[in-house]
Amino acid sequence: MIAYLRGAILSKSPNQVIVEAGGVGYDVTVPVSTFARLPDGGSEVRLHIYTHHSDAAFALYGFLTKEEKAVFERLITVSGIGPRLAVSILSGLQTPDLVAAIRGGTVAHLTRIPGVGKKTAERMVVELRDKLDDIAPGAAIEEEKAPAALSEVEQDVLSALINLGCNRAAAGKAIRKARAAGAPEEFELLFRKAMEYVR
Repeated sequence: MIAYLRGAILSKSPNQVIVEAGGVGYDVTVPVSTFARLPDGGSEVRLHIYTHHSDAAFALYGFLTKEEKAVFERLITVSGIGPRLAVSILSGLQTPDLVAAIRGGTVAHLTRIPGVGKKTAERMVVELRDKLDDIAPGAAIEEEKAPAALSEVEQDVLSALINLGCNRAAAGKAIRKARAAGAPEEFELLFRKAMEYVR
């Protein structure tokens, strides 16, 4: 089982990075929070890895911090949440804010994440509320105001939203609304702002 991976970034895109280590290229699924902080291609990266093996697939999920990996591992213990949805959940909220929402029982906040319905959000709260004591919660998310995003950043955000299950038209509309609301041109901030308009 692979638990840690250090190597050079061959390529990266929202929710995915290929890392070369020992002459082998590892395809790793990552949440947006990790993607946004990855260095440029060719640079060395160190990822905490969760190895998922099933009859249908063998997949690697990577995280820059131990806290992200820990929350991921607890999310997949919730009934109805598999690895892909867990990545979407971590992409929808920063880890400290996700922990705060679960502890506070803020179901409405959790259901803003694509793929998370009311029942799933309620299960997350019930099953994880008392299992996140070792992870520091964050404060309420503040809306950021800044200049409109650049087209290259918008394309990355569009790709990330589509990878999370949004259809292209809805994702494009969400990005336009985020820009109109003053979203900054930084990938992660524009992505999170666009998430507010997906539904």
